[in-house]
Amino acid sequence: MIVARQKRAENIAEYLLYMWQVEDLIRANRFDMDAIRRTVISRYDQPEEVREEIARWYEELIAMMREEGVMEKGHIQLNKNVILTLTELHLQLLGSPGETVYGAVYYKTLPYIVQLRAKSGGEDLPELETCFTAVYGYLMLKMQRKEVSADTLEGIRRISSLLALLSEKYRAEREGERELNE
Repeated sequence: MIVARQKRAENIAEYLLYMWQVEDLIRANRFDMDAIRRTVISRYDQPEEVREEIARWYEELIAMMREEGVMEKGHIQLNKNVILTLTELHLQLLGSPGETVYGAVYYKTLPYIVQLRAKSGGEDLPELETCFTAVYGYLMLKMQRKEVSADTLEGIRRISSLLALLSEKYRAEREGERELNE
């Protein structure tokens, strides 16, 4: 909850990846709050009332995952909404004549997105979800200390650059630093 709140304010892409990790952490703990308290919440160096607030946050996420039927795989609507919001911004940026840098970064990344979609069979996934899935998968492989090909690394580098730029545009728009029609 503390990390999620901070990431959401600072970098929406990192927030979404973190939330996907939290979903997987809940699954790994078999939706058992006692296990989550032992393995996750107890590690927070926070006063007891803050740890209880964190526990309530996990309980709410568990309830959402159960209600929305994403106990084995998939993402809660809260996280899907982030992808929808980012997709809307992404399309606005691509359609904006003043966003030549964003467009250039996107079109340099597009071949990697197409390649990933073809490899994964996920052609029906939105482009940005494909990007997030690729970065998340890479992070999981890295945590497992597994080898990744040079081509994959280049694709992840490009996709990460696109997501970082999109996150910055999202933050700037939310903070009123820029208008989309610039």
